[in-house]
Amino acid sequence: MHVVAAPVTDRAPLFELSTIVEIFGRSRGESMGIPWYDLRICAAEDGPVRLGEWATLDTPHGLEALEVADTVLVPPPHDHRRTFPPALLEALRRAHARGARIASICTGAFVLAEAGLLDGRPAITHWDSLDELARRHPSVQVQPAVLYVDDGDVLTSAGSAAGLDLCLHLVRLDHGSRVAGTAARWSVVPPHRDGGQAQFVPTPVPEPTGTPFGAWLDWARARLDRPIEVRAWADAVGTSPRTFARHFRDATGETPVQWLAAERVRRAQELLEGTDLPVEAVAARCGFATAAGLRKHFCRRLGATPQQYRRTFRAGRGERLAG
Repeated sequence: MHVVAAPVTDRAPLFELSTIVEIFGRSRGESMGIPWYDLRICAAEDGPVRLGEWATLDTPHGLEALEVADTVLVPPPHDHRRTFPPALLEALRRAHARGARIASICTGAFVLAEAGLLDGRPAITHWDSLDELARRHPSVQVQPAVLYVDDGDVLTSAGSAAGLDLCLHLVRLDHGSRVAGTAARWSVVPPHRDGGQAQFVPTPVPEPTGTPFGAWLDWARARLDRPIEVRAWADAVGTSPRTFARHFRDATGETPVQWLAAERVRRAQELLEGTDLPVEAVAARCGFATAAGLRKHFCRRLGATPQQYRRTFRAGRGERLAG
């Protein structure tokens, strides 16, 4: 199994650690017929390690867990912490040197920077700490407006909830978009969020499959290879187009047309990763009239062409599976 080690320092906040547990600590693999992750929460220093101000970590794992980890995911330290255990920094360096994937959530980037793992690399942290990261570690290429940065073997994420985006991205790298989408639905979060930290979405998350609104979405998902008019969609769920569009925006923050475009791109991601279909056939199966139409929406949402995406994700997954 893929071992994920999360080294926790004293008084680390609970929320960000819980995002790691939510994605990697719950057995999702059985329902999908794949092995899931072996998550090891480990104490990063001697003595009782407190979680925030409310609990104490009780774990059999210490820093030795980093010696066998395939991925090391560093949660944020306490807000006012400026120094970190030398043993933790050295364990991170050793893990990286032997080929482990290293990632951080929120201000966990300061731990990676202190270990020297972000020197000369692009990185992100919580928006409130961007200036401090740049000041304390001038060799880091601080990125101010993204949810996470994937620099290959070292990844960082922005503040708090962006840790979920990063965790789902890691699952997508390991198992593909379909599995990451299933993990996201279990956690009732979008499988992918566009934009950076400046994008604060006030609307609630769409209702999951099995609810009345979920049935609206499922109706469209079953027909992505065909043209879908909003009027026909509204008729199918028994409401007027105007009422349908209003409820849809209230639930998703998007128009039905915007949601359809995003869902078609997600379907294209699955086909590009999991099949050898030509781009023209992928476009047709996802409801795009031409390959150029797919390319336009794909580049707008993901910043890459379909062919670039296929090369990146299929090659990356193949290398990890071979290793």
